[in-house]
Amino acid sequence: MLWEPRARVQSALAARRGRCYDRIMLTPLWPQRLLALPFLILGGWCLLAPQMVERLTITPAYQHLSATSALLIGCFGAQAVLGGLFIAFSRWTKASFAIYAAALLPFFWFNYYFLFVVPVMNRWMMLDFVSNLAMLGLCAWGWRSAPARLYAGD
Repeated sequence: MLWEPRARVQSALAARRGRCYDRIMLTPLWPQRLLALPFLILGGWCLLAPQMVERLTITPAYQHLSATSALLIGCFGAQAVLGGLFIAFSRWTKASFAIYAAALLPFFWFNYYFLFVVPVMNRWMMLDFVSNLAMLGLCAWGWRSAPARLYAGD
């Protein structure tokens, strides 16, 4: 009979953990922070190693490997990191996730066009395609868990 109270306490703790897990996973913060990761990772890569990015992602016929191309790719990376920080630390609603998902759609055309029609990019650009696909799924998750609107006390 000594195990009964202990079992009851363990059962109550497990139920509390389950509710806590549900509360954490049903907030828009998880998908929002995960949406920021491709910007922070790939943007950071462009910012810190622009010539490596150019060599690995652009076909040789279109590579410049100049200081100018490194500057432009580095600026692109800085903007991506800035966008990733904004995504990670702002408050999103259902509309934010829906608009972001809609804004992602042209990037699928971009990936297809510059990979298959005019092959400026090589197969490494599939990283961008996979990231965009993952972000579209994260938008669906975030839209389901986000509030319709924010109030002053939020």
